[in-house]
Amino acid sequence: MSQGKVLNRLWVVVGAVGVQLALGALYAWSVFTSPLVEAGWKKVDTMIVFSVCLAVFAIVMLWAGKQLNKLGPKKLTMLSGLLFGGGYLLAGLFAGTNFWLILLFIGIVGGAGLGLGYVVPIAVGMRWFPDKKGLITGLAVAGFGFGALLWVKFAGEWLSLIKLYGLSGTFSIYGVIFAVMVVLGSFVMIFPPDGWKPAGWTEPVATGGVAAVGTVNFESKQMLKTPQFYMIFLTLLFGSSAGLMSIGLMRLYPMEALQASGLDKIEAGAIAGTAMAVFFSLANGIGRIGWGSLSDKLGRKNSVAIMYAIQGITVLCFTFMAGNEYLLYLGAALIGFNFGGNFALFPAFTADTFGTKNVGNNYPWIFLSYGFGGIFGPILGGMLGDIGNFPLAFTICGVACLVGAVLSFMVRPPQKA
Repeated sequence: MSQGKVLNRLWVVVGAVGVQLALGALYAWSVFTSPLVEAGWKKVDTMIVFSVCLAVFAIVMLWAGKQLNKLGPKKLTMLSGLLFGGGYLLAGLFAGTNFWLILLFIGIVGGAGLGLGYVVPIAVGMRWFPDKKGLITGLAVAGFGFGALLWVKFAGEWLSLIKLYGLSGTFSIYGVIFAVMVVLGSFVMIFPPDGWKPAGWTEPVATGGVAAVGTVNFESKQMLKTPQFYMIFLTLLFGSSAGLMSIGLMRLYPMEALQASGLDKIEAGAIAGTAMAVFFSLANGIGRIGWGSLSDKLGRKNSVAIMYAIQGITVLCFTFMAGNEYLLYLGAALIGFNFGGNFALFPAFTADTFGTKNVGNNYPWIFLSYGFGGIFGPILGGMLGDIGNFPLAFTICGVACLVGAVLSFMVRPPQKA
């Protein structure tokens, strides 16, 4: 399919969701943490692999954004699938439970694959759906959230892959599946022809001397000189720290809290697993679509501020919710819903603030904060967990989210120098 040929843009949505379903295995990492701890790993070791994967993901995404127009979205997506799937396959074939090899294959190789592919469906989707940027971004990344549910459940009670084949076998099976899904999705990851517009849609125009949202296009070097960039960057840093810490601890911490409230280990494990695999994961995917669609009506800035206020309060309260089954489910769903919203709102927030044309180059700079959050949040949680103080980690991250709500609300349209 050539770059200049017009296809039905709904196929772009199908391909984007398929790619992101596979890449969403990142959020299924918690299903492997308990078996690794039982194999002799420290809790913080499991968080280090997760954090390194997130950091490599964010750093490589910067390079991918610059290569998007040069290599093309299809080639980047294919390479993403080969690296991401290949990392898991290599871990399954050669790593066993060796910390350094799993760190290399899943943390570094897999993280690089994530970084190459993640931005493509977002950038391609915005080109095909300039009329619904929030909604299409939400749909494009919804698979990333729903993917965690599939891969956690397949490894656990649905297919019992870990029980039947062990960690190595599960890594190998997943590696092959991930590679196939992403490569198949790559065939519809193409930009529309130059000048193409949806039927009946006209580009927004300036009113009252103020440029329409998303029509003033900043190059990355111009964007990096604006205070708005750093305000948006810090907001996502705070929110990603809270969300990624919660993902990493969504099984370990509630298990401890539930056992402290009188449940045995098996009951606590089943409830904590349901909180992560069902309530958090489903809400994570739904939040991407829900917040994306809402933001087309409320505006991106208002949506981010509201979402972060709710997230901050929820994370602060989570230490009181984790020991009760139903409050745990509610807390996991709220954290997942708001965390998922980040991935719909911030690409569109970036496009609205710095222009749609260069969002493929600009958003990776914003998303770099996600990599820093992936280091800070999970490792903070793991370290405090090892000394028996999970609540302090949630308190720190909850306050940070409230600060992010204020920062995002203060963002004003930047002016080109």
